[in-house]
Amino acid sequence: MERLTISLDRGLAEELDALIRDQGYHNRSEAMRDILRRHIEQARLEQGQAPHCVANLSFVYDHHSRTLTERVMDLQHAHHHLTIASQHVHLDHDNCLESLMLKGSSDEVRDFAHRVCAERGVRHGSLNLIPVEQGASHEQAHSHLHLHPKS
Repeated sequence: MERLTISLDRGLAEELDALIRDQGYHNRSEAMRDILRRHIEQARLEQGQAPHCVANLSFVYDHHSRTLTERVMDLQHAHHHLTIASQHVHLDHDNCLESLMLKGSSDEVRDFAHRVCAERGVRHGSLNLIPVEQGASHEQAHSHLHLHPKS
C-alpha cells in the first residue's frame, strides 16, 4: 500500500470529518479510498473505459397505464441476457416499483435502461451502474463468467 499526504483547508477537512461520522467510516483513509473509487469509476464510465458492468435499474410506474406491463416485459425478454434478477413491489393502489439486477455490456445496459424509462407510464427511473472486469470462464467446473470490481 502506498501512503499519500494531502493538505485540505479547515472547512473541507471539517466536512470530510462530518462525512466520516455520518457514514460510519472508521478513519479518513477508508473514506478517501471510497471517494476516489467512485470518482475513478465515474470517469471510466464517462470516458467509455468501462465495457462491462453490473447494474441496478429501479423504476416506478403506474400499473394502470395501458399495456405498460406487457411493453416492459417484452423489453426484458428481448434483452434477457442482461437480466440477473428482478423484484416487484406494490407501493400503493396505483404505483409499483420494479428493480432489475443487470450485467453485461455497459452500452447495452445503459441503452436498455433508457428504453425502459422512456416507456409511457414510467414515472421515475434510476440506473446505478458499476464497472467490472470480466474474468475467465471456468469451463471444467462451470460455464459462467466471473465479474470483478475494477477498483
